[in-house]
Amino acid sequence: MGFVKYHQPCLECGGSDPVSINDNGTAICFNCRKWYKNYEAETKNVVSLQETKTNMRMGSSGEFNALTDRNISATTAKKYGVKSVLADGKIVKHSYPYFVANEIAGYKVREPNKIFIWQGTSKGTGLFGEQLFQNKGKYITVTEGECDAMAAYELLGSKWPVVSLKNGAGGAPQDFKNSLEFLENFDNVVINFDNDTPGREAARKVAKLLTPGKAKILYMPDEYKDANDMLKQSQQNLYVTAWWAAKTYTPSGVMNLSDNLDKLKNRERKECVPYPWEGLNKKLYGMRQGELITLTGGTGLGKSSITRELEHHLIAHTKDKVGILALEEDWTRTADGLLSIEANTRLYIDEERDAYGQDKYSALSEEYLNGKNKDRVWIHAHFGANDFEDIISKLRYMIIGCGCRWVVVDHLHMLLSSLTAGDERTGIDNIMMRLRKLVEETGAGMVLVSHLRRVEGNKGHENGITVSLNHLRGSQSIAQLSDCVIALERDQQAEDPQEANTTHLRVLKSRYTGDVGLASHLLYDKDTGRLHEVEINEEDFEEII
Repeated sequence: MGFVKYHQPCLECGGSDPVSINDNGTAICFNCRKWYKNYEAETKNVVSLQETKTNMRMGSSGEFNALTDRNISATTAKKYGVKSVLADGKIVKHSYPYFVANEIAGYKVREPNKIFIWQGTSKGTGLFGEQLFQNKGKYITVTEGECDAMAAYELLGSKWPVVSLKNGAGGAPQDFKNSLEFLENFDNVVINFDNDTPGREAARKVAKLLTPGKAKILYMPDEYKDANDMLKQSQQNLYVTAWWAAKTYTPSGVMNLSDNLDKLKNRERKECVPYPWEGLNKKLYGMRQGELITLTGGTGLGKSSITRELEHHLIAHTKDKVGILALEEDWTRTADGLLSIEANTRLYIDEERDAYGQDKYSALSEEYLNGKNKDRVWIHAHFGANDFEDIISKLRYMIIGCGCRWVVVDHLHMLLSSLTAGDERTGIDNIMMRLRKLVEETGAGMVLVSHLRRVEGNKGHENGITVSLNHLRGSQSIAQLSDCVIALERDQQAEDPQEANTTHLRVLKSRYTGDVGLASHLLYDKDTGRLHEVEINEEDFEEII
């Protein structure tokens, strides 16, 4: 690959000759470093923005006529110095003058079929119409094109200054930079670019270049493309209303509450699903879509059992699709776990499944997975950790492609094992940021299982010690980026069988309610494999731990 064409114009920075084109059609601007994937296609409406040796008399030809093709009066055309050429009674050409130090340096000529050429030079010229409004003022409006500038000027009753970009939306940032001193002379700069994606994006880019509070972005009604479109449809009153309603630009994430009262008062409530256990509901008021819920506990304390109860509960008490990534078990074990809860029998144990009966098992699985819950449960069918990016891709597919509004990831540290060796904390930080971003982006609810770090001393998590956020393994980002953190506590070594089989749920963080502390006590039933909420005297419990 090599350069085959040089000294071409750049639409991004407005330079007349900094672009070189490769033999495969790509190009680069050596001024602003803009990269074009297909230069010819991206600049098809511009024949040349470079200086030419063509006599400017060609650009200055024509008369100061009303631009009947744009509904622009002869008075306005003459004010802006725009001449037109007629053929067979129809306008076939516009010539827009551009100035340097109040002298015409070149013309941008609009040929038939929306083809533009420069005659003379564009170098050193300002915005279209800039020479007309050199005095400081309260308002100035900037449009995307020359005809839009003249149209807006007429729509505003010829009372307020209006100028336009030189090189369209693509060159907006550079055009603004070149004329920044001029624009800063005005108290308010109303940005009125085309009502399309490139125009809206360009408006936000240039607004950032101005003194904070100076830029106002005009949002036209959806059915109108630009100011000239509104002029041609005689919508002066509608345009003026939109112009006065132009909102002061604020960076993303910064908002004026008084401008958003309607959104505040009429916001939709988040989908909420109660937990299976009343103690948790008293503290958390249920699970909500758009939240990241982290379950944590020591090894062997029943995190998977509780997770499975939550999965079954979501399936039973919502109409939502549920996605499950159980990275430490085969998908058949996950499916059997759900069926076990449905049947109140430990069907994941071969002997108990045999005792249940194959015909009965087949009928149950058919009814539960292919009947009332058909196409609602999606499972990651790979045992063991995959590449982390692959896992994120699968999660995104479950949510967006399959329509899952709830996803369960068991567990965080299996994702970590798929990353290249390095600092564990950094790895967890990166994973949590990606998971949080996915929740924010999609609005899905996510349940994440995490491990605890080992504690020093004679008593560990298997002895039922009280868990705190400091016990989370690897990184504080787990706590910081989770909306809710629920810890499991259980003394596996207790002499009392009931105590040894009771898991205590402690809320370590609740962004929604702020209510933390001991919440629920779940007794494991060995006959059914289920967890049942039981009451425990809190004072006695504190003595136990």
